[in-house]
Amino acid sequence: MFKNYLTIAWRNLVKNKAHTFINVTGLSVGMAVAMLIGLWIWDELSYNKNFDSHDRIVQVWQNQMFNGVTSAQTAIPIPLGYKLREDFKRDFKYVVLSTWTDTHIMAYGDKKLTKTGNYMQAEAPDLLTLKMLKGTRSGLTDPSSIMLSASLAKALFGDADPMLKTVKIDNEWNVKVTGVYEDIPHNSDFRDLGFVAPWDLYMTTMPWLKNARTRWGNNSWQIFAQLKPGADVDKVTAEIKNLKLDGLKAQGDNVGVSFKAAVFLHPMDKWHLYSEFKDGFNTGGDIKFVWMFGIIGTFVLLLACINFMNLSTARSEKRAKEVGIRKTVGSLRSQLITQFFIESVLISVFAFLVSLLLVQLILPWFNTVADKTMHVLWGNVVFWLLGIGFSIFTGLIAGSYPAFYLSSFQPVKVLKGTFKAGRFAAIPRKVLVVVQFTVSVTLIIGTIIVFRQVQFTKNRPIGYDRTGLVQMEMRTNEIHKHFEAVRNDLLKSGAIIEIAESGSPLTSVYSNNSGLNWRDKPAGLQDDFGTITISPEFGKVAQWKIIEGRDFERNNAADSLNMIVNETAARFMNFKHAVGETIDWGKKFKIIGVIQDMVMSSPYEPVKASIFLLDNDTPGLLDIRLNPKMSAHDALGRIETVYKRYAPGSPFEYKFTDEEYARKFTNEERIGKLAGFFTLLAIFISCMGLFGMASFMAEQRTKEIGVRKVLGASVFSLWQLMSKDFVILVSISLLVAIPTAYYFMQGWLKDYKYQADLSWWIFGLTAIGAIVITLLTVSYQSIKAATMNPVKSLKTE
Repeated sequence: MFKNYLTIAWRNLVKNKAHTFINVTGLSVGMAVAMLIGLWIWDELSYNKNFDSHDRIVQVWQNQMFNGVTSAQTAIPIPLGYKLREDFKRDFKYVVLSTWTDTHIMAYGDKKLTKTGNYMQAEAPDLLTLKMLKGTRSGLTDPSSIMLSASLAKALFGDADPMLKTVKIDNEWNVKVTGVYEDIPHNSDFRDLGFVAPWDLYMTTMPWLKNARTRWGNNSWQIFAQLKPGADVDKVTAEIKNLKLDGLKAQGDNVGVSFKAAVFLHPMDKWHLYSEFKDGFNTGGDIKFVWMFGIIGTFVLLLACINFMNLSTARSEKRAKEVGIRKTVGSLRSQLITQFFIESVLISVFAFLVSLLLVQLILPWFNTVADKTMHVLWGNVVFWLLGIGFSIFTGLIAGSYPAFYLSSFQPVKVLKGTFKAGRFAAIPRKVLVVVQFTVSVTLIIGTIIVFRQVQFTKNRPIGYDRTGLVQMEMRTNEIHKHFEAVRNDLLKSGAIIEIAESGSPLTSVYSNNSGLNWRDKPAGLQDDFGTITISPEFGKVAQWKIIEGRDFERNNAADSLNMIVNETAARFMNFKHAVGETIDWGKKFKIIGVIQDMVMSSPYEPVKASIFLLDNDTPGLLDIRLNPKMSAHDALGRIETVYKRYAPGSPFEYKFTDEEYARKFTNEERIGKLAGFFTLLAIFISCMGLFGMASFMAEQRTKEIGVRKVLGASVFSLWQLMSKDFVILVSISLLVAIPTAYYFMQGWLKDYKYQADLSWWIFGLTAIGAIVITLLTVSYQSIKAATMNPVKSLKTE
């Protein structure tokens, strides 16, 4: 019997090729979208799950209050780490102090590579349960050791055994390779951990760290820890909450005490998706995107199922006689239901196989846009069971209404020719079309607003000219020691306008400080200033805009005790005219200039109050303004020649400032591109459904159109007649979609302090676009029917 069902189902599908094509195409695209989103969600939810103890690993954070606002941060003082290690052994299995993941020069012989890694305490490999390929996890006990990722070891040593070979870090320190670990997966916060160097090496080679070892107010490091089995995160947080505050009080640091630091633990399982804090409380994070894309995937698949249900029920009258005859010869309703379910499942399974092909073709592009390394699990039995089960389930859901509806026809009425679908038979189909376009229009509006918000923020004035700016990290000291000679050589080469040194790039602020005092400073005011150390040429390189006072001067010795502030800092200190004011910060500094605010941190946030100081001791970067009269390629070539002359042991690496600034929009642009991609597919599926429905209606009204043509109706009037119903349905969907999209997108924009307006043209343009798409989709069938020879349409069998 089952073989008979299958044969009949196959014949029906082959017989109605256009109908089958539309159904298979719509379902396969819907399934492909659901599969891609499913892979993406799984990748997001499995973030950091590669670590064996991920459920007990935590990072130490702190809440601090600035000007009445509580902010959470991961930067932690060194003594807190030692305090946790010594006094809370009952709660923590491991406590590991760590630097930030940063780039360093790794050299072996003549080979020099720039790779990212961390200095971490010796227990780090155990805490992260690194999968060792060579050596053991105890490889960091020797201060002159280093552990490499498999990819870095391969890049440095090729196929040779790297164990105990000597690597030089930043052209300064020789270390022995004591371990090679498997590369950490891409969906991990430690995916860029190319090497782990000993914390003790870091402490002994950086003289300035001797004071930091006991300073509770110096927040410049990270702490990772692993709780012992049975230890509760909330209870341990309550116990350690006041550790930093107590340390600051014992040290007599009243400024630090005023920030009311509160230490807390943030579990690893929440790092990726729950990383946003407001007023000291976790408010979510990227989990909202998981929900958003999950909903989009569900709706896109629902659109495909709606198409199938619509087209199947619409063609029910075509199969009415078949149902009547089969019932007459003894078929039970259950058998007919089974028959129609088999047809539905057959289409769904075939669509699933097509969707696998689509996913395989799309996945490389999708991975690039989504910044993932996902792949289809071809060899995974569970994947196939879930896939086949999902397609069968989809087929049953999509075919449920047609199966029960078709099998309910009464054979007497059908065979006598008196069967009619009824005046309300088309209502479910119309409702489904409205639902389809409501979803599609909502997605269109949402995607437009996401892209508009990104563009709005990109167009925000940033206070400096980033065109032609290049920044270079100085990982060794050679350029700094010969800066004057380097500058003179580069100016003579004609490759640059100017060059400067700075402690932070123009696209970030690395250091913040407090404890500044000025005239009429309110008692108890909590100050926190971004602090950027620079050389005198920095302003000319950045081409910042001085709105009061003057810039630093190269040969003015007094400028070493002067400072420049931005507009926000001047307002914060309540200075109408800041130039000439004195700032007491251990030394007496005089404000000589006020510059227009420069957007150096997040473009989505207000500019931070910042000060600029001259400092020749702690350079970090080179800032270069290229000569606009020379091509960037030629200019960089000349810069490299000079650079190699003074720092032959350092790779010549640079970044364009405008590209670094553009990276600040990567996450929003990625979300926008993915949402746009899924929106296009949703529109495609909806249009496939409209095309199928238009085809059916044209076929159903063939004789009516023939009569109207005989009576003198024009092609245009017939086109209007055929298109009117669909335009009405889409108009109804617009009435539902527009307020829905407005409500949700208004809520989404509230997360941004600088937000684009929800202009009327977005909704108007979308409405016009939806109607135009509808007319284009149905016009082919409408015009085809309107131009048909009435002799053919009116002839009887």
